Amino acid sequence: MTIQEIQENIVDEFSMFDDWMQRYEYMIELGKSLPLIDDQYKIDENLIKGCQSKVWVHAELADDKLVFTADSDAIITKGIIAILVRAFSNQKPQDIIGADTGFIDEIGLKEHLSPTRANGLVSMIKQLKMYAVAYQTQLN
Repeated sequence: MTIQEIQENIVDEFSMFDDWMQRYEYMIELGKSLPLIDDQYKIDENLIKGCQSKVWVHAELADDKLVFTADSDAIITKGIIAILVRAFSNQKPQDIIGADTGFIDEIGLKEHLSPTRANGLVSMIKQLKMYAVAYQTQLN
């Protein structure tokens, strides 16, 4: 699936819920299915700067595609990073770099987060794209 198709699926899933309590519960469930980062990568250099909670992200290249693993010490934040990992993992770095993140606005995520969590979300997206830039440079 392309990044766009995955993002459309995520938007469709979130549109099934009537209110934000249900959407938060769904995010918590998504967090439980997150491909967890190996403990050896839970180090300061893999922490996302700008997040109120601790969020670790690790990326590696497999068959010219980036595979992300992550974890967080907060359940909502874990759900947020799970959404991003789902959208961007197993994709080519160049596709991640060029990907639109408008689906975040479509599901209304930013407007339902506290300002510090919304900043954290932006930091998470930046970090995933930075990994993509770094790996794309290696592929060139």
